[in-house]
Formats: sequence, C-alpha cells, structure tokens
Amino acid sequence: MRTATLRRATTETEVNLTLQLDGGEARIHTGLGYFDHMLMQLAKHGGFGLDIEARGDLPVDSHHLVEDVGLCLGDALKEALGDRAGVARYAHAYVPLDEALARVVVDLSGRPWCEFHADLPAIILGDGFQVEMVREFFVALAMRGGLAIHADLVRGVNTHHKVEALFKALARALCQATRIEGGGVPSTKGTLSA
Repeated sequence: MRTATLRRATTETEVNLTLQLDGGEARIHTGLGYFDHMLMQLAKHGGFGLDIEARGDLPVDSHHLVEDVGLCLGDALKEALGDRAGVARYAHAYVPLDEALARVVVDLSGRPWCEFHADLPAIILGDGFQVEMVREFFVALAMRGGLAIHADLVRGVNTHHKVEALFKALARALCQATRIEGGGVPSTKGTLSA
C-alpha cells in the first residue's frame, strides 16, 4: 500500500494525517466545517483514504491551519509516492458544479510549482474559512508534494461552487496522475525526485 502517516506540531497548529493513495476511509476534523467539506471532496473524488485530525489558532484566523494541512498533505503525498515509479505522472480534470467550471492540471515532476488563477472574493465561508486560503492550500500542497499544479477557475458565480469545483478538479487530476500504469519512472532523467 502506498501510504504515509505524519504529524506536524507548531505553536500555531497541530496536524495528524494519514494518506492512503489506493483507497480507504475518510475521516476529517479540522475545526473548520467548510474546509472539512472540501477535504472530504478531495478524498472522495481522488479515491484516497484520508484521515486528518487538526487544530489551530482559529481565533486568529484560518491561515495557519489551512496552510499547515496543505503542507502536511504535500509531505504525505511525497512520501506515499516514493520514487514515483509506474505512476501516470501527468493528468488534468475539468469539473463543473452548476454554473462553476474549474480546470486543474498536475505533473508529479518532483519540481514544485503552482499557478493558481481564480477570481475568488476575500470573504469567509461557513464557520471561519477564509476563501483567500484556497490559493495558499494549493501552493502549500504543490511546494511540499513536489508537483506542479495549474489551477484555473474557468467561470462561476457562487463562491461555494467555485471553490468546490477547484477542489474536485484537483482531486480528479491527482487520482489520475497517481495511478499506477507502468513499471518504470516516467522520465527520461530516470528520476522524479527533483
């Protein structure tokens, strides 16, 4: 099984996370209901087992918690992928949610990069989730996971729909990119580690 379990503890947050790339149960509790909902979308539509227990300095705002969960998920993805032998490597997904349409393209290159283009308002959804943290989550995941992510919100009106479409598109792209379809490392360099 391609899996990773890790813990990150700082003076601002504590994150305990287990990722199973080849499936499993999803159990998520971060203290932010909307963020939990988005992470459940990532697990469900990515076909991942994902267990996250996290807490943070939410009286300050959601920044530290959301970013640290992204960092941990990136670390777990990197560990679970190992040398990345046999993975599809590249994938893309278009996901609609009513009037919203998102596109996410990923490359498990080992070289971190994030291009994030989405017109999202600086508002709060649910019980404290700052919408501007969506970009920070994507960036943290890319930087620590060693992958290139190009995320584009093609269109949308409702903010909830726009954010959810982005998370679902990320999930579908990661599902396809991480699947095993060959035996060797998909690179002429012979490595996807850096």
